[in-house]
Amino acid sequence: MTITQLQYIMAVARYGSFTTAAEKCYVTQPTLSMQVQKLEDELGVQIFDRTRKPITLTPIGEKLISQVGRVISESTRIKDIVDEQKEDVVGEYRLGIIPSVMPTLLPLFLRTYTKRYPKLKLHIEELQTSSMIMALRAGQIDAGIAATPLREEAVVEHPLYDEPMLVFLNRDSAMRTEKVIDPTMITSEPLLLLERGHCFRNNVLSLCSESSAIEQKFGLSTGNFQTLVELSKEGFGNTVLPYLNTLTLPEADREMLRDFISPTPSRQISLIHMQDSLRHKVNQSLITTIRGIIRAMIVYEQTRITSPLDV
Repeated sequence: MTITQLQYIMAVARYGSFTTAAEKCYVTQPTLSMQVQKLEDELGVQIFDRTRKPITLTPIGEKLISQVGRVISESTRIKDIVDEQKEDVVGEYRLGIIPSVMPTLLPLFLRTYTKRYPKLKLHIEELQTSSMIMALRAGQIDAGIAATPLREEAVVEHPLYDEPMLVFLNRDSAMRTEKVIDPTMITSEPLLLLERGHCFRNNVLSLCSESSAIEQKFGLSTGNFQTLVELSKEGFGNTVLPYLNTLTLPEADREMLRDFISPTPSRQISLIHMQDSLRHKVNQSLITTIRGIIRAMIVYEQTRITSPLDV
């Protein structure tokens, strides 16, 4: 039994596919499959049910996977201990970022951060919150940037910034005459949302007093804010956008934006990591860099945090 084999098992469990797991582990699919089969033979059990798509864990696999995650996590801590004792921010660091934050936040801080800490090799992966928590617990990433609060046991949250939410009105909206929008008003007209699984969808739904009022006459499954904007411009409904996403809108589109009434509904974006993380210097370097860059960009006096959890 090797750490590499255990890492392959975690990857298959996470992605539900030997092909995808192999791609993420930078090995060929036959190599990964052979190593997983070799470990199953050694243990005398079948860890995965290969008859299902996506591939699922067997009952014994479910029991083994949490222990596998702990073993991998503990194995990486040896190098973390060494890196943490060095004076500089060095080593390798794996960071997950949720899809609704990555396109706007990453370009703002990455160049500054990599120039400031050239000895650190940063690996960045786009992950939805549920996958991020799983990867944190399995030791597959060192930290994540997600919408909080999450109320996850043993997960530490360091708030980075509160990002206001704005309404983007469609051309036919009766609310176009309003200067600011009461959150209770947004369910009076069709509302375009990100697909299930994106926490920003939950942030928006937490504003709605009548969730049934957001149902559309067509099915929509997208994780792209620009798609929501374009559909809104065509008159299919209003949508809600995070503040940073509105900064790159053309001037004509910005005329369709409205603030919510104060206190402005906002989502809290935080750096999260496990309670027993040893990467204190790197964690703090990210927190300091991102806070410093964002602080001057978002100037809303009164905000209230909406929930990113399922509603």
